[in-house]
Amino acid sequence: MPSDQSTWLISVPESGDAEGLFHELSSKLNSSAKSGQPSNLAQLSIPSFKTGTLDSLIALSEELPKHDAFFTATVAKTVDTLRNLLNNDPSKLSQHVLVNEQPVDSYLLRGWSWNEGRYGVQRSLREMVDVLNKEMTSIDNVMKAKLTNYNLAKGSLVQMQRKKTGNLSVRSLIDIVKKEHFIGDSEYMQTVLVAVPKNSVKDWNAKYERLTPMIVPRSSTLIDADDEYSLFAVVIFRRVHDDFVQKCRENKFIVREFSFSEEAIQKQREELQTADTTEKELWTELLQLSRTNFSESFQVLAHLKVLELFVESVLRYGLPAHYIGFFVKPEPKATKRTLATLQSHLAYLGGRANPEKSKGKKSSGTDDLGGEYQTILEQEFFDFVLFEIPWIVL
Repeated sequence: MPSDQSTWLISVPESGDAEGLFHELSSKLNSSAKSGQPSNLAQLSIPSFKTGTLDSLIALSEELPKHDAFFTATVAKTVDTLRNLLNNDPSKLSQHVLVNEQPVDSYLLRGWSWNEGRYGVQRSLREMVDVLNKEMTSIDNVMKAKLTNYNLAKGSLVQMQRKKTGNLSVRSLIDIVKKEHFIGDSEYMQTVLVAVPKNSVKDWNAKYERLTPMIVPRSSTLIDADDEYSLFAVVIFRRVHDDFVQKCRENKFIVREFSFSEEAIQKQREELQTADTTEKELWTELLQLSRTNFSESFQVLAHLKVLELFVESVLRYGLPAHYIGFFVKPEPKATKRTLATLQSHLAYLGGRANPEKSKGKKSSGTDDLGGEYQTILEQEFFDFVLFEIPWIVL
């Protein structure tokens, strides 16, 4: 069963009346739409590519599904990048997942045509597949490199910002302490900062002078407080520093190792500002690149799908290689009805399949028809050729 979360690409042999068949299908689909929301149907012009040999077609039919999976995954990763950059805001995402500055549906259903300028049909099928694969690989590599650079910058910024959050036992003190909280240069004494749990402040005031010898009496000064800790400055002799730290640890007082330096504080502030600026610049660059590369990669994917459609059509129906194509966007609640309508109207194609050219497969309509090169709907067989472009942007 084809997915109701995809746009279908359908191919049938040309019978000389493409317009007539389109109008017949459109009428049938509209009349079967009980919900009042008929499936979208649009003509798909399939170029007359160079077919090459049967062996080359079979080789391509086995290879194309691998490219299909890679192309689809690349487009999906680009959408995920956009979604993450835009904080999963659907309204903002819809402004960026555009193909040639138009929504995906408009690109596919309103006059899609093969890009002859970039993928001239005078090339062989193999050459065109190679060109498409090269383009998608380039897009994927550029996206990976830019995303890595952005994630590194963002990680660095988050790490710096994290130091400014949390309670006084862990957060950065550069915006809290001031020069006047410290004694001047002294060979023998130093100021130590201690984070004391709120419920232990009374205990601190009673004990700190006797934690070790050589602590300056009445030197404890409250600098700041939050919901969990109070930050004190206390003056001690340098020679008892290690013992003082150990005694504080035993009493669950947390010594914050901090040496006041205006130069170091200014440097940290500048580093944070630089990291913030860098992250914003890379965010903007990645957003713009993702928007552009979504458009480019989706077009490459659509062209590959049409090549798959053509190759399968030749293997299914044989020569001459002239086929009529359609885009069908099924209304989600009418997928089975839409498929049944297509099967019923195109049942006359049942005798047109060319099993001898499809690796000796039988035309019984059973699962025996599925093969490594036949990717249609998990080995389901229809009288028409059908491929799907998943709705990646949902």
